[in-house]
Amino acid sequence: MDITGHTKIVGVIGDPVEHSRSPQMQNAAFREMGLDYIYVPFHVLPENLAEAVEGFKATKVRGINVTLPHKKNMLPLMDSISREAELIGAVNTLVFDDGQVSGHNTDARGFVASLQEEGIEELKGKNVVVLGAGGAARAVVVGLALQAVDEIIIANRTTEKAVQLAKDMSSGTGVSMKGISIKDPNLPEYMAKSDLLVSTITAGMDPSIPLVIDEEWFHDDLVVCDIVYTPPETNLLKAAAKRGLKTVGGMGMLVHQGAISFELWTSKYPPVKTMRKALEDALKRR
Repeated sequence: MDITGHTKIVGVIGDPVEHSRSPQMQNAAFREMGLDYIYVPFHVLPENLAEAVEGFKATKVRGINVTLPHKKNMLPLMDSISREAELIGAVNTLVFDDGQVSGHNTDARGFVASLQEEGIEELKGKNVVVLGAGGAARAVVVGLALQAVDEIIIANRTTEKAVQLAKDMSSGTGVSMKGISIKDPNLPEYMAKSDLLVSTITAGMDPSIPLVIDEEWFHDDLVVCDIVYTPPETNLLKAAAKRGLKTVGGMGMLVHQGAISFELWTSKYPPVKTMRKALEDALKRR
C-alpha cells in the first residue's frame, strides 16, 4: 500500500495496545477493497485521553476503535453517542466528521450479527440465559434486547451485579430481565425454558476451569454461545457439541463488531471472510 497525503487514517487506542489484532483484520479488508485507508495502533495513557481525541480531530483522523481502559471514559468526550453506546455505557468506535466526533458501540450489533451468520435469524420472543454481568455481558444484553427477546436471565457470581445490570437494562429497553446468582437453585428451571445460553465469562479462556453450570441442564433445542474466542472451542462449547446442540463461538462477534466499525468509517460493508481469516492468522502467530 502506498501511503500518500490522500490516505485516510483510522486506528485503535488502548493502554496497552500492542496485543490488538485489529490492524491485521482491518488492513486486510482495506487492501481487498482497494480503499486508500491505513489502520494503526496508538498507545494512549488514561491521563492523555482527552488530548488524544482533540489531536485526532486536529489531524483529520477518520475513525478510531477504543479498547481497555478507555471505553467508559470516552463517553463525556463525545459530541454525540449512539443508542447502543448510551445503553451499554461505553464507546468502542469513534467517527470524526467536520470537527465533530460521534461515539458508537459496535459490540451489541456485532454479537447479533454473529448469531445471524450461524443461521439464528429470529431472536424476537426468545428466552435467554446470560452468564456474567461485566462489560461484555452489557453489550450482549443490549444486542438481545434491541432484537425484542422475551426475557433475559442474567446469572453472575456476584448477585448484586447481575441484579443491577438487569434493572438498568430492563428500564432502558423495556425487556423483562432478572438478575440472579449463578448458584441460584432456580437456574436449572430457567435453563429448561431458554432458547439461547450465552456465556460472557472469562473462565472459558482456561480449559482447566470446570463448567460453572451443569451440562445436564442442556436441552435439545438450546443454542449455546460463548463469546470467548481463544480457544476457539471452549469447554462449554465442547460440552454442548457433545450433546449435539448448535454452538456459536466468539470469533464471529469480534469480526462483526470490526466490520460494523469499518462500515461506519467508509460507508461500505467489508469482506467479512477476509477479516476473519486475517484475524485467525494473526492469533495463530501470537
